[in-house]
Amino acid sequence: MPFDRESLALLDEALAVLADGFRHLPDVPRTARMSELREPLLAAARRLQDNAPYHHPLYVGHMQKPPHPVARLAYTLALWLNPNNHAYDGGRASSVMEREAIGEIARMVGWTSSQGHLCSGGTLANFEALWVARELHPGKGIVASSQAHYTHERLSGVLGVSFRAIATDARGRMDPAALEDALQDGTIGTVVVTLGTTASGAVDPLERILALRARHAFRIHVDAAYGGYFTLADNLDADTRQAFNCVAQADSIAIDPHKHGLQPYGCGCVLFRDPAVRRHYRHDSPYTYLSSDDPHLGEISLECSRPGAAAVALWATQRLLPLVAGGTFAQDLAAGRMAALALHRALAADTRFAPLSPPQLDIVVWAVRADTASQASLRARALHAAAAKHDLHLSLVALPQAMLEPHDPVRAWDAETIVCLRACVMKPEHREWMSGILARLDAAARATGQESPQSR
Repeated sequence: MPFDRESLALLDEALAVLADGFRHLPDVPRTARMSELREPLLAAARRLQDNAPYHHPLYVGHMQKPPHPVARLAYTLALWLNPNNHAYDGGRASSVMEREAIGEIARMVGWTSSQGHLCSGGTLANFEALWVARELHPGKGIVASSQAHYTHERLSGVLGVSFRAIATDARGRMDPAALEDALQDGTIGTVVVTLGTTASGAVDPLERILALRARHAFRIHVDAAYGGYFTLADNLDADTRQAFNCVAQADSIAIDPHKHGLQPYGCGCVLFRDPAVRRHYRHDSPYTYLSSDDPHLGEISLECSRPGAAAVALWATQRLLPLVAGGTFAQDLAAGRMAALALHRALAADTRFAPLSPPQLDIVVWAVRADTASQASLRARALHAAAAKHDLHLSLVALPQAMLEPHDPVRAWDAETIVCLRACVMKPEHREWMSGILARLDAAARATGQESPQSR
């Protein structure tokens, strides 16, 4: 798959339009000649060859999805000005574009009046949400499922707040009964609900957790950094759809546009249902916020300098691909999920593999069958390396016995976890490429000594 270079002509046209807005200014001599730029730029290109092909459909490893061409171009276009969305003074147009883009994401989850902004990614988005939760529930702890992202425990430590992991069911979803047991002592102020775990794409049962909130006083933060956009997909299973239908009842949410939102890194987003939380951000600066009576973005975020280019790229992408059910963006999400379901069906029919339950979103995980758990882990590692030699790029994930045992991957458990193979089937092209992906997986399995599968 060649890199797109035709769009550079469009970038040149857009730069001419941008320059026209500043034509009244006197010319400034160039500080660098093209001949001086050539060597370091080509050297960087050669160094970047030492990467997996994250942009290609044969890459199904981690949550790395190429930015949409309009996002790449809009981001690059903005760099000629390099706006800073900390204050209107540093990013006047891009600050307005950020507010508009954030408003569209908020409406996607069902909020017409909310507070939010872009940030560097899911880690900081979750950090801000947990920080606000701490301010609203001082002295109370934070809980998340044992399959939630590891940063929740780490961030709780940074905030000086106690943290507890809640057990999950066999599909990696938070167990509401275990959560209710933990709520009995009244020490929990915030429950983190994950809609799409990083390891397996599991979706916590938000509707059942909301029922517990009716009986216990706690705040709900939804970590949907990976899965948030799937609220637009039209092919979710009933349990998953139920969870996404309840998102508007949460108190805060984290979504990463640099995952399914087709944006460059880093572009995260944190949203609060109640705009009044801005009071917790309130601070003063004698040199920054004097140009406008409206709140500057730096007055409602923990970060100071933030790239306005990220807002411009997101705004342009959502202008081209609106966040609406049935639109092109939503259809592409559904296509990736269809590809994930097709991969799961193929793995389930292959006697060499033991896939987990059907994916709730677009992550597929499977163990390599073996006599023992440790042997299964070794086989998975070998297959991971062999697949890369066949230009199929997967990732590895260690999962506990409780999540794997229902699928009978081994005869004997000599370890508490098994290293499994994992595919993030995030690109809409994966649906058309699935037969080729499966052929390469079979070739890699044969190369590691696993014979052709017997049909189940």
